[in-house]
Amino acid sequence: MRSKYGVVLNKRAVRWSRMLQGKDRVEKNLTVKRYVRKGVPDEHRARMWMAASGARELLERKPQYYQSLLRMEHDAKLEEVIRIDMHRTFPDNVLFQNTSEPCLCKALYNVLLAYGHHNKAVGYCQGMNFIAGYLIIITKDEEKSFWLMDALLGRILPDYYSLAMLGLRTDQEVLGELVKSKAPAVGQLMAQYPGIWTLVVSRWFICLYIDVLPVETVLRIWDCLFYEGSKVLFRVALTLIRHNQPVILRSRSLCDVCECFKQITRGAFTQDCHSFMQKIFIEPGYLPMATITKLREMCRAQIKAEEPQ
Repeated sequence: MRSKYGVVLNKRAVRWSRMLQGKDRVEKNLTVKRYVRKGVPDEHRARMWMAASGARELLERKPQYYQSLLRMEHDAKLEEVIRIDMHRTFPDNVLFQNTSEPCLCKALYNVLLAYGHHNKAVGYCQGMNFIAGYLIIITKDEEKSFWLMDALLGRILPDYYSLAMLGLRTDQEVLGELVKSKAPAVGQLMAQYPGIWTLVVSRWFICLYIDVLPVETVLRIWDCLFYEGSKVLFRVALTLIRHNQPVILRSRSLCDVCECFKQITRGAFTQDCHSFMQKIFIEPGYLPMATITKLREMCRAQIKAEEPQ
């Protein structure tokens, strides 16, 4: 698959070069959306993510801001919680091992520390280290990674990483509602187990499929995430569930369900990123943002109503 896919990527790289023509801006239209869904070549990925997410505009508006955050007096508690997670971030990736050259650990620490000071309501939350690490691998630039994190956590995925994680909890329940209509048999099965969606998909959403799906597939998902927004996360989840519906329905216990949801992210179906990405825009069917917004409002209200006063 990789050898064939390499030929496809080379052709796409030429098309992207023609389209961008050295510009740091990406238009929002059907042609570019089609290009993004087919995959952004590695050499253009950081530029596209920066442009599509609005991170480029923020960096240009505040060119000294990131460095000012690193120069300020640091919160000792913030530094401590970040350090605890440093060795857990991609432990098998040579770029995050202290003996490697270059080592990205310092860049990762700086980005997380700067973001913690920038967004005091969030500070640092587990899962953010993987997000920042992925961004640094792609951009190879601390400042760009910081502004991309700001775009993700502040605009594309609000409240995912706040103390109460209300956005994350809401989207897990939204997925449950979508499954009821898109894969009703699975919806009936899952209804037997209260709180099941937190158990089986919280890692999918909080890590944005990092270390859940193959690397190239995750990068393709992130291309669409930065360009089209958070709706793509639901398309991926629904595709995995619908495609594996017969396997899921064989589950006879809570443990069976949890194990099944680990297994459905592996194998040839998710490894072939090109085929998989085609499926996510077909398999779930029509999924307008208006539907997501309405479900988010409903689920958020339910979660708040159930919280102790």
